[in-house]
Amino acid sequence: MKHIEIINGPNLNLTGQRQPEIYGRITMEEMVDGLREEFVGVEIGYFQSNVEGEIINRLHEVGFTADGIILNAGGYSHTSVAIHDAVAAITSPVIEVHISNIFAREEYRRHSLLSDVCRGIICGLGLNGYRYALMSLLDIS
Repeated sequence: MKHIEIINGPNLNLTGQRQPEIYGRITMEEMVDGLREEFVGVEIGYFQSNVEGEIINRLHEVGFTADGIILNAGGYSHTSVAIHDAVAAITSPVIEVHISNIFAREEYRRHSLLSDVCRGIICGLGLNGYRYALMSLLDIS
């Protein structure tokens, strides 16, 4: 059975409540449950933290055994050299996901420190981006 891990960063625990015009009205738990129903033969792990070090620890924990990682580091995407280095150090392929189109937002959101160490980037497609990332990881793993 394939194992794909979804790792989310700060404030993504508020998806469904926070700025629904940007992030939608569906919670992360509902989205992950939907993926698990759709991709029955895939083990989909889910982890979210507002703490940078916990995200790094999770990347270290699953980054050598998972068939792929979907990473939405939230605001840390634009600021964390440490998460960049953690992604660079692991062997599991990582796809960076952003719910909103970061290139259509504030200037400081338009650059991700993670992109150069990720297999690919999906942004601006809402929560469907997680589904597309999962499909891509299943194709390449």
